[in-house]
Amino acid sequence: MEGDIASMGQFIGAGLAAIGSGAAAIGVGHVAGNFLAGALRNPSAAASQTATLFIGLAFAEALGIFSFLVALLLMFAV
Repeated sequence: MEGDIASMGQFIGAGLAAIGSGAAAIGVGHVAGNFLAGALRNPSAAASQTATLFIGLAFAEALGIFSFLVALLLMFAV
């Protein structure tokens, strides 16, 4: 009986940690959308801001990967 409750807690925690993957997708959308909006307002400055775009995308994706890693650790750690 106690093992069932512990495994239930693992799966609930993993599901909550997996929400971070969805949040990372939302973050990537915001970064790309804001870059596009700025590039459409000032096309001449867009070329100098692409490095900042890729850094922002990398940070947002890294948070999603970290939350995925936490979810896997919660599910399969003994």
